Amino acid sequence: MIARPNTQAIATALLVVSLCVGLGMMPNREARADVKPLLMPGKTTLYERVLTRPGARLAKGLGDAGKSDNPLIAAFSRFYVYERANAAGSTWIKIGPDVKGTITGWVDSAKTVPWKQQLTLALTNPGSVRDRLLFFRDRNTLEGLVRSPNPADVTRPLTRNIAGGASDPRVVAVEPDVYIDINERFYLLPVLESEQTLTSSGEEVRILKIASVSEADLGPTAGRDTSASTAPAASHPTPARDYRAAIVFVIDSTISMGPYIDETKAAITRLYERLREAGVLDRVRFGLVAFRAESADAMRNRNLGYVSQLYVNPSEVSDARTFLNQVQDLREATTSTDYFDEDAFAGVITALDETRWDDFDARYLILITDAGALDGRVMKAGGTAVESTTGFDARRIASIAGEKQVALSVFHLKSSAAAAGHRYAEAQYRDLARNARFQTQAYLPITAGDVQDFRSAVDGLAESVIANVGETSAASLPATPAPTPAQRAPDDTETAARAIANALGHAMRLRYLGSLSDIRTPTLFEAWISDRDFADPTKQTVEVRVLLTKNELSDLQMMLQKIVNASEQGMLKPEGFFDSLRSLAAQFGRDAARGTTKQATRLADLGLLGEYLEDLPYQSQVMGLTQDTWTSWGPEKQIELINTLKRKLRQYARYNDDWESWVNLAQTADAAGDSVYPVPLDDMP
Repeated sequence: MIARPNTQAIATALLVVSLCVGLGMMPNREARADVKPLLMPGKTTLYERVLTRPGARLAKGLGDAGKSDNPLIAAFSRFYVYERANAAGSTWIKIGPDVKGTITGWVDSAKTVPWKQQLTLALTNPGSVRDRLLFFRDRNTLEGLVRSPNPADVTRPLTRNIAGGASDPRVVAVEPDVYIDINERFYLLPVLESEQTLTSSGEEVRILKIASVSEADLGPTAGRDTSASTAPAASHPTPARDYRAAIVFVIDSTISMGPYIDETKAAITRLYERLREAGVLDRVRFGLVAFRAESADAMRNRNLGYVSQLYVNPSEVSDARTFLNQVQDLREATTSTDYFDEDAFAGVITALDETRWDDFDARYLILITDAGALDGRVMKAGGTAVESTTGFDARRIASIAGEKQVALSVFHLKSSAAAAGHRYAEAQYRDLARNARFQTQAYLPITAGDVQDFRSAVDGLAESVIANVGETSAASLPATPAPTPAQRAPDDTETAARAIANALGHAMRLRYLGSLSDIRTPTLFEAWISDRDFADPTKQTVEVRVLLTKNELSDLQMMLQKIVNASEQGMLKPEGFFDSLRSLAAQFGRDAARGTTKQATRLADLGLLGEYLEDLPYQSQVMGLTQDTWTSWGPEKQIELINTLKRKLRQYARYNDDWESWVNLAQTADAAGDSVYPVPLDDMP
């Protein structure tokens, strides 16, 4: 929940949104396929949607409009708009939960909020890297702060005062002191308005008007319009189990990695002893995945044995002896792979997909390698790009790890033998270890591949995780946030590793405490927020998600695949690329005539992709693509775009299969096509 400022203490969890009205309040009506919602102005496929305000009442028909005994609709319910009419002195709208003609009834339009875009927000994990977010009552107050020289000088005391029980007329709410994972407990923060502005120092900041949900601890009736009221101090309930951590090492096992494999085994043996001494042996588990690369030579492949392999599943091993037994056959390869770059991404995906992360509250993955990762940069003799067997690159895998709330660290062994590839590999691994969900960069270079420095890094990170586990309870967080990587001495490997672990650990604990919070009946409020931290504008307060329905994601996959096919053909005949797209638009576009007009010079003009993409607050390389741009790029840039789209297609397939994260907003039995997935904005084409 998001706490109101005039409560005595700050509530401690976001709420799962009430997505339907109370049982028995809605009339059941059969869907009519010939009845469709109203289209948004200027759109041909997007329908009008609204969110209900507190106090909205449902009328069965216009004759019942304005009756005081009409049942209340739960605040924040989402409906499609089918019709408008005047009744009881105001405008009323006919609403339904889906686009299939299912009619619920009528509601006063003054008791609804238009939801023009399919955008919602997910709060980032503040950890120890940013301040708690303030929700302001009006735009002018927020804009004035954003443009002031030192806004944090105002917002930090303001946050402290509100957390201490004071109220302030400028502030509607403050972010909770814990973190709720939107993939585990879905909530809605729909974006109602959005505007770009600049801080006094020139950084870009987006000001957003949002609708949100907060807890009313005194339990007002669902749908009643209430102002903030005094509530008891929030507390964290006793957890069902202790805070548990998993550290999964993903290690390169090719030639040259022998000393690091041995050192990792020895480090884990030491760490098990430390766990026993600290009395938390049952709360920290270790896992291990090894990786190599696929060869074009069949005999070499047999000698290599695997591309990636899970040796130890942390859910199944609890002591050093069992761990060492399972990794006793793990040694460096005796056969070299085809290239110096290895399939590191295959190892990471194996760890992400085969580890039972739900068994753990703190989730760490440590990649250890002295090579770059195959991602299409290396070319075969015939000019074909050598991709990872996963088909993903660093950014896509970072997104997958973020969805699973797994913190990725990279220990990059910068040995002299790999010096030629250091710069590119570092860029890859910085992307991989950016940890957008935790806002903590966890890339750690090991100069010259020094074994002693490597030992210090492993020990430092793991020891900090163990300490974090030992001090975490359901009752509290450490009084002082752990130091962030930016505060470390840059030449001290162990200090750097500890700083990374401490920053990630603080964020993990916020998430753990958030998972323990109660769920209460929500009430609705509207507010203005900044998408950047007042103290450090490089830190994001929110992450934009696009709510795609099953049908929309399926259509997006289909059309993007056709665009990829046309792009590959366009490499052979660059001058005919846009003609191929026009042909596609004539067959599959929203309006066959659009692609034939002189004004249709960009891919976005052809109507191939969903209209919802046209209004998203980001610059799409695909939507802005023109014939001239494509021709001017040349083969290398064209291949880069094609590979990027292919990777996104693979990620959409993963989203489609992630059935646990799909949400039935319509709350109807037959709503498979209308269920939504909160796709991160960065993953859109």
